[in-house]
Amino acid sequence: MSASSTALITGATAGIGLSFARHLAAQGHDLVLVARDRERLERTAAELHDASGVSVEVLPADLTDRAQLAAVEARLASTEQPVELLVNNAGFGLKHRFLTNDVEVEQAHLDVLVVAVLRLSHPALGAMVARGHGGIINVSSVAAFLPRGTYSAAKAWVSSFSEWAHHEYGPQGVQVMALCPGFTRTEFHERMEVGRDSVPPLLWLDVDKVVEAALRDYARGKACSVPDARYKTIVGLSRAVPNGVLQRLQSLGRR
Repeated sequence: MSASSTALITGATAGIGLSFARHLAAQGHDLVLVARDRERLERTAAELHDASGVSVEVLPADLTDRAQLAAVEARLASTEQPVELLVNNAGFGLKHRFLTNDVEVEQAHLDVLVVAVLRLSHPALGAMVARGHGGIINVSSVAAFLPRGTYSAAKAWVSSFSEWAHHEYGPQGVQVMALCPGFTRTEFHERMEVGRDSVPPLLWLDVDKVVEAALRDYARGKACSVPDARYKTIVGLSRAVPNGVLQRLQSLGRR
């Protein structure tokens, strides 16, 4: 990705998305920031422009709203203002278990984590394949490798889709990668009202280190990035340990 290219990031005002925005801006990339809160988007855009001098466009959108999602799809399809990198990062956490949650909340969860990734990837890939270059980073989770309810199921879809797209469109010049972090210090758990003490301190990751590792792996052409040796070990063990044993980990918090 050239330094003058444009990256579009969903969930860009906090956590992993904001870290991606800061790192990419520091590298000279123009940005399109997507999130629900217009005021926070504009404040973040001003901070990034002042710090790095790049052009920062804001696109307020609630990804559970199909009309607002369509506006982001249209921006990705643009040939006049091409997006070279799409970072599908928007998150959605569920504090309770499946039957405790209202089904509409579960639907919104699916809309953000799966439907939005699918619908945004479609125009992005179409435009990138036509140009012969571009890329997508889909923020998945180590939870994708563990049996942990609908969150894990959604992230498993993201990882599987990303790996397929990596091999399908890589030969056409488009790099697709799933980023699978473990527990990362962001607002994610605070919004779910889940305390950090619900997870052993050893398992927490620094958000900037996660993004730095992701960008290195993306540049190396990897299909999947699992930041940190601790989580690489957990993913490796998950392939050998029966699901019944893994399911006992459900008492821990989410990414």
